[in-house]
Order: sequence, then C-alpha cells, then structure tokens
Amino acid sequence: MTGMELMRCMDVRSYVSQKRADLSRCAMNIKDFGVFDYNYVPDEPVMREEIKEPIRHMVRFEMSGIPTHMAIIGSRGSGKTLTLRYLQRMILRETELDVLYVNCRHQNTSFKIFAHLLGDEKIAGSSLSDLYRRFMLRYQKKTVLILDEVDLMSPKDKNREILYFLSRSEQPYMVIMLSNTPHVVKQLDAATRSSLQPISLYFKNYDANQMGQILLGRAEQGLHHWNESDLLQIAALATQRTNSDARVAIKTLYHRMLSPEDSVESCFEEARRNIVIDQVNDLTDATLMILWAAATGPSDLAKDIYARYCRYSQGHRVKPFSYMYFYTNLGYLQSVGLVALVTAKIDRTYTNRVVLTFDKSIVEQSCKLRFE
Repeated sequence: MTGMELMRCMDVRSYVSQKRADLSRCAMNIKDFGVFDYNYVPDEPVMREEIKEPIRHMVRFEMSGIPTHMAIIGSRGSGKTLTLRYLQRMILRETELDVLYVNCRHQNTSFKIFAHLLGDEKIAGSSLSDLYRRFMLRYQKKTVLILDEVDLMSPKDKNREILYFLSRSEQPYMVIMLSNTPHVVKQLDAATRSSLQPISLYFKNYDANQMGQILLGRAEQGLHHWNESDLLQIAALATQRTNSDARVAIKTLYHRMLSPEDSVESCFEEARRNIVIDQVNDLTDATLMILWAAATGPSDLAKDIYARYCRYSQGHRVKPFSYMYFYTNLGYLQSVGLVALVTAKIDRTYTNRVVLTFDKSIVEQSCKLRFE
C-alpha cells in the first residue's frame, strides 16, 4: 500500500471513528429509540374529538350486536392508524369485543386478508368462500375488523369481496375502513355499498398546538432532556409545510437529537425527504409507474400523462389501468401529498395539471431500481 493510499484509509477510519463517537454521545440523550418509530403507539395519544365517534359505535355494537360500519378518511400523518391501533388495544382490554387489524397494503386481496387472519398456511386449493366459512368458525364473538389503507387493495379484487361477505354475515361483524382518499366509499360496487352502508368520519389535520403536544409526549417518553423552542419550531414547520404530517415532525425531532449541530430547518428537510422516499418506495408497481409518467415528459396535463403511463406499461408488458382507475390513483397520490392536481383552462375546456410536490429525481431513482 502506498503512502497516499494509507493516508486515505486513515482518513476514512478516522472519520468513521469520529462519527461513531459523536453519535454515541448524542444517543445518550435518547432513553427509548422505539418512541420514534412510525409504528409506536403511545400509552396516551393526543385526545381529539374524532376519537369519540368510533368509540361510541363500538360500545353500541358490544351491547346490541348491531354493527355500524365506518369509513375513516384523512390525509397521511393525521393520526388515523395510530388512533385506531390505540383503540384496538383499549377496546380489547375494556370490552368483550374482538378487534382485528389488517393493513391492506400488505394483504391486498380479500383472500389474503382472510388467510392472514386465520394464520393458517394450509390454504392451497381453498376458495374465498371456504376461507370465509373458516373465518366465521374462528371468530364467533362480536368482532370489529379494522382494514387500514383499504384503498390499496388490488385491482384484481376491485369489488373488495370481503366487505360484501362481512356486511351480509349472520354473525356480528363490524368493519372500520381507513383510507387517505375521500372517494373510497364511492369506489365500492353498488351491492356492497348497499349492504355495508358505512358512515364516513373525517380526521382533520393536526393544528400546531396538537402537533406540539405530540412532540412533547414523544420527548417525555423518549428523551432525557430537550429544548422546548425546538419542539415549537418543528410543530410550526410540519403544520405549515407538510399538511400537518406528524410523521415528519417526529422524524425531525429524532434527527435533531442525533445531529444537534444541524439546524431545525435542515433536520426538517432531511426528515421530509426521508418520508417522501419511503412513500415512493412503498407504492405498488402500477401507481409508481403513474408517478413516473407524471415526473417525465414535456406536458403535465393529466391526459398526456395517461398516454405516457400507457406507453410505459406496455413497454414493461403490463396492462395499463383504464382512464377512470388511472384518475383514482392520481387522487390517491394527491391524498398522500406526492402530487397536486391543479385545474387549468385549455382553450375553452378545463383539465387538470399534475404537479409533483418533491424532487423528481427520487421517483426516477426508485423506478430505475425497480423496473430496470
């Protein structure tokens, strides 16, 4: 090894050692890393008016056995999942109800949901009806089923058959659907919508005060000491720039604790970028391809993006969505904050422009890794 090479190795080793020492020193202020995980459910989440409605209907269901099905709508980071996971834990402890939770991003068909809830690998050759009958045998108590991100169920199961089965069941089942898109109920077929008859509940975005309470709660549970002015600044940034996304605020606080030499502003931008990367990487292939079409090409008009999306799909030997389902996916991308749909007048007609809300290099990188 030459002298120059040895010097470079020593520099890298020194840098690694320094960074590890710096991180270890900062990490001493963190008493529980789990508090900053997206899946963490606090013992006492911020109380909000919206939590009263599902509690009321679940308690009624326990007493009467008559379900009130619900569709809970709200933007990402508005606390839908956290609130319902907290209620699941509390209702199981305080009532005689069974409460089940499934994320439809991971179990994206009715068949997969039933199989997951049965926890039985011996499903080969079974029909959906077979699994439903086994589900009824397994869950004979009054049961609440929470279906998170129900709008991400596969187009192969566009009628969401599980909803039809459960809404027509002779056994007492109550369904709570969580979704980022306000059109999820309209997307149900007429028969399912008629039997389910879900009531809609909208989760408002957190205000700056609520965001501050969330951050204070995480600080009290996860840190030994903190700067209150940092919490206020993070709450303000998240409220003003991310549609009140609590995930960005919590991630910013985490970065701030590990990199105290960085400004709150830079920690916030890093957290926001990390969240966007996670969101893009979590998209289905088809939805990612739509976002890819929106990020490329000279025109940002929806009809031109659809044409590009069709070309990309055909180039990868995938059948493209219909224009209507394409627009449904655009609505989803807007609901999670990745695009903005802006009405524009072209000649004498109105159409939508699709504007990305983040650096297009993120989607380009993600597509390169997934499709090439």
